[in-house]
Amino acid sequence: MPTSRLSSRTVLVTGATSGIGYETARQLTERGATVLLHGRTAEDARAAADRLVAEAGVDADRLCAYGADFARLDEVESLAHKVVVDHPHLDVLVNNAGTAAPERHTVTADGNEIAFQVNFLAHYLLTCLLEPALTSDPGGRVVNVSSSLHRTGSISWADPNRARRYSRLAAYAQSQLALTVFAADPRVTAVSVHPGVCDTAMLPLYSHEGATPAEGATHVVRLCDPAVEIVNGAYYDRTERVDPAPAATEERTIRRLNKLADLLVGRTA
Repeated sequence: MPTSRLSSRTVLVTGATSGIGYETARQLTERGATVLLHGRTAEDARAAADRLVAEAGVDADRLCAYGADFARLDEVESLAHKVVVDHPHLDVLVNNAGTAAPERHTVTADGNEIAFQVNFLAHYLLTCLLEPALTSDPGGRVVNVSSSLHRTGSISWADPNRARRYSRLAAYAQSQLALTVFAADPRVTAVSVHPGVCDTAMLPLYSHEGATPAEGATHVVRLCDPAVEIVNGAYYDRTERVDPAPAATEERTIRRLNKLADLLVGRTA
């Protein structure tokens, strides 16, 4: 991938302090992009930036560190406002931050099941708030790091927090399905990608062994490249464009999910 195609691009990567997010940030900076690193705290993000400078020889001037705990929607709002002020033009948003749903049903301070909020609702809110920066020039795009497990998921419309019947795997799959459905929202051009089963904190949900985070990151970085043409709502399994779960392209489901998400994040349409 020639440097020139990414050298003038500004990319925000959520969950950039470890795993696929960190490797995505590294590969983007090596290709000349300016990368906004998001971590759960500003300290975490700064530590990741320092590591990139020390280990990968990245130019510190092309890294910006931001903190926001996605289990707190007010912090997501603050992050979005800071980014828009600092970078009124954003080329790519990589929605990568994620958590494996805990064994026990866990609700955030905002009242949402934690995996649904961290993996989907926080990214929904962030994307909506960053829309002016992403659409300031044609070509802005969103890359949702999703999962093949979205195919096993269903959105529990009557009980999205799964308070009545909680299963860790079902909660995680629901969050990944929602993220995949959200890519087909017409407001900003977006795609979803399953980067393969990788040896990250999520591995136990899938398997005992996986590819390196760096291998997974290459599939994310490819979709950040403006030379790679994308279709809104497309879903990729690594490099292959494949059909997502049927629900992910149903207009009714997309509208219904937006309505639910707006309600849960406190946005008024």
